[in-house]
Amino acid sequence: MRISDGVEWAVHVCGVLAAAPEGRSVPGARLAEFHDLPPAYLAKHLQALSRAGIVTADRGVKGGYRLGRAPARISLLDIVLAIEGPQPAFRCTEIRQRGPCPASPAACRKACPIARAFLAAEDAWRQSLAAVTVADMNAAAAAESFDDKRRREFRAWLAAALQ
Repeated sequence: MRISDGVEWAVHVCGVLAAAPEGRSVPGARLAEFHDLPPAYLAKHLQALSRAGIVTADRGVKGGYRLGRAPARISLLDIVLAIEGPQPAFRCTEIRQRGPCPASPAACRKACPIARAFLAAEDAWRQSLAAVTVADMNAAAAAESFDDKRRREFRAWLAAALQ
């Protein structure tokens, strides 16, 4: 299954926003800076997250983005659906009904084994993503990739971004 880079960036952005004090916004330009992304690229994904209610945009001088709900209530699937949309990755086009020896419509009342396998895999993938939250991701990242130095640097960056 292939998901866009935008999903990965969106998960990272939600992780940063989850670390911000409740009710405080981080400017989009600062989020783009933190991830070394063009602001316009990230803005497109922030808009998609906003439409899905995952982030809230605050306007004005102290404006920016904050999570729209608690990190424990935002799943990775929520983020994937916000960025990629709800369409399934696999779409059966009934290829078996084409070509020189097509299957009859009567023989195709039930999904073929290929479609069933792909749909079952996608269902498992979605269930797995639905079971992991932004809070889970932040806890794992803090334990696995944040030593004391990086933790201090991140806190300093976040404090400056919230100014």
